Amino acid sequence: MYSLEIINSGLLTTIQDCGRYGYQKYGVPVSGAMDKYSLRLANVLAGNKECEACIEVTFGGLKIKFNEDCIIAITGGNLLPKINGKEVSMWTSLKINKNDTLEFCRLISGLRSYISFCGGLDLPDVLNSKSTDLKSKIGGLNGRKLVKGDKIKINNSSLIKVTKYPIEKYIPKYKNEITLNIILGPQNHLFKNSSIVKFLNSKYEVTNESDRMGYRLSGAELEHLQGADIISDGVSYGAVQVPGNGQPIIMMSDSQTTGGYAKIAYVASCDFHLLAQAKPNDKITFKEITLEDAHFKYIKMEKALKSIKKMIDCDNGIHEYKITVNKKQYQVKVEEIDM
Repeated sequence: MYSLEIINSGLLTTIQDCGRYGYQKYGVPVSGAMDKYSLRLANVLAGNKECEACIEVTFGGLKIKFNEDCIIAITGGNLLPKINGKEVSMWTSLKINKNDTLEFCRLISGLRSYISFCGGLDLPDVLNSKSTDLKSKIGGLNGRKLVKGDKIKINNSSLIKVTKYPIEKYIPKYKNEITLNIILGPQNHLFKNSSIVKFLNSKYEVTNESDRMGYRLSGAELEHLQGADIISDGVSYGAVQVPGNGQPIIMMSDSQTTGGYAKIAYVASCDFHLLAQAKPNDKITFKEITLEDAHFKYIKMEKALKSIKKMIDCDNGIHEYKITVNKKQYQVKVEEIDM
């Protein structure tokens, strides 16, 4: 028996986990969740391993019917999730009963939501990942986005008996204007100095020509010293390419593995979750930091996730403690890490 059925698939709904690593040298993109922070935290809240496959919902419109009891968690952008027509909380574990329906009604903030399922989705690995690569048509459910009528099994698991909360300060705030930390290079020397200054002092807009492969930006034109083309080299999530028209393109989860345009910068990985939630017409500015600063910010984020895991005891089995917020004391004492 299938655990859930897709009633409406929405604009773009796919199966994603943390990605398909180790195959870029063969031309296989990493893929995976655009916002891995939200996916990982969703899994922690559902009692799973951090990188278990989830459903990634873009813009909304998804409606699911459940054919058995289960526990889920919803994180990421607020797409107004409702169970049986009633709005429900995000960033917490939720009990689902047989015949319940879950739908995402409209975009409130951010762009993408993540649904984790206690026990994980019963789908095969392709090259060590369940992530859907839409271009290569591998992973997920037959290598494609979910459509009406799709049915998926959830692996058997023990249900979590209590609602669990992360500390409020760990929940990202998604805004229509964001500043992304970047490290200049590796080809910033191929741009005019005036363009570097312009890049760091201009506001860019996310265009409608943006998808899981890359975000095309519109704004101040950046000029190369001797053309945009280079001998193709490796690219990955966060690379900021600048083609001949001078408009930056930020490589995302499904980006190709090599590229022939000069890269002016890389977005620091600590900001990928904010970048992933940017939608068309949102504004982006860039702030230069050092590689050491980027490492520090990344480690800080990892410590925050570790702190949350300690609170809800996902490392050592699920127990019936309740984590509360808003001036109430925690029953589990952990070191708090400021984001």
